[in-house]
Amino acid sequence: MKQHNKLLLGFVLGVALGLFGYYNLPQASFPFMKFVTEVCSFVGAFWLRIIFMVVVPLLVTALMMGVYELGAGRGLGKVAGKSMSFTLLLSSLAVFVSVGLTNLLKPGVGSNFDLSKLAENASVIAIQKNVAAAANKPWYQYFVDLVPQNPIDSAARAFGGEIIALMVFALIFGYALSLVIQDEDHPMLKVLNAIFEASLKVIAGAMKLAPYAIFSLVFNTTYRLGAGFLANVAAFAGVVVLGLLIQQFVVYGACLKLIARTSPFEFFKQCKEVYVYAFSTASSNATLPVALNCAENVLKLPPRISRFVLTIGASANQNGTALFEGVVVLFLAQVYGVNLSLESQLLVVLMAVLAGVGTAGVPGGSLPLIVILLNQVGIPPEGIGLILGVDRFLDMCRTTLNVSGDLVIAKLVSSTVTVTDAEMDAEEAARS
Repeated sequence: MKQHNKLLLGFVLGVALGLFGYYNLPQASFPFMKFVTEVCSFVGAFWLRIIFMVVVPLLVTALMMGVYELGAGRGLGKVAGKSMSFTLLLSSLAVFVSVGLTNLLKPGVGSNFDLSKLAENASVIAIQKNVAAAANKPWYQYFVDLVPQNPIDSAARAFGGEIIALMVFALIFGYALSLVIQDEDHPMLKVLNAIFEASLKVIAGAMKLAPYAIFSLVFNTTYRLGAGFLANVAAFAGVVVLGLLIQQFVVYGACLKLIARTSPFEFFKQCKEVYVYAFSTASSNATLPVALNCAENVLKLPPRISRFVLTIGASANQNGTALFEGVVVLFLAQVYGVNLSLESQLLVVLMAVLAGVGTAGVPGGSLPLIVILLNQVGIPPEGIGLILGVDRFLDMCRTTLNVSGDLVIAKLVSSTVTVTDAEMDAEEAARS
């Protein structure tokens, strides 16, 4: 059986058996289910640890080599510029889709929630503490924090909010290498390439466990939540999922067809294995190794472009997150009866786009930024407690769109950076 079929089978069995267990084998009546969920937790956590273990060396080496190859007179300016342009374009379209749908369908109007108890939610209190700590920073500190004082320390704390600083280090160091290394057989390049290839080998070994790990992760999620977890916020979740589908098949599809001259459905079919990993892990960073492999070996994109775009995109391109944030803010405004003016909604669009660029590629990384958005437009921040129950499922959905967007942008950039562009950049580098 092919790998992607094994992954889909693990996913489907996880959903089916998880729902069966939720309704027929509750842990209170069947104590052995605690052991079953613990075994599943072990398998899923062990697999994720293996993936996360090599994300930092993979990200750093891929980004350094990508920037080196592009910076050594082979198109860094064009690739970086087009990557940022497509990222901002797709993120902006995602937020406009979210704002349009939420205003049209009004999922929060007429809802009946006990709003007085939300402020006592422990999860909400924890998120607000993180937001308060961030709010005490002066504006310039955000820019200073982009440059790591100690790259090794940033690497150690990459999944605690330092991953963007680590990426900035890799960008700067990779470009510096392109200025000082003239020999393509330089030992430093061989070391970076060896680390990159070794990281992929570790991932290849972990992939053998993937179908069982995905079954375990999905089983535990569905066993814990059941099918009724959408009941209280079904309209909100429905708008989010509809928005994600429109962004995936309409916006991404149109860009692939019109700009890359590629069949959207053939492209999506080639990426289906990546989508399963993204949905199951709810982490752009954990899916990065699989996305890199797909870009180079399945989509046949130039490695110097795909490595640069995908490693940057794992944290900087969060289309699904930007769309989700737009829906959340307008949904809670409707729940609380806050009438947002056109100017306030445009502010939501702008901030959601920028927040999507800065969101960490790990599960739940968008929640503190959503609270900041709520504060900016005068919506009680404890309202986020309404969506916490369904956030895990929607996190899985929006992560899939985030990763899909990275691959789409890599394809768009590869299709629009021509040989002439690279030659012009090489001539400019030579003159300087």
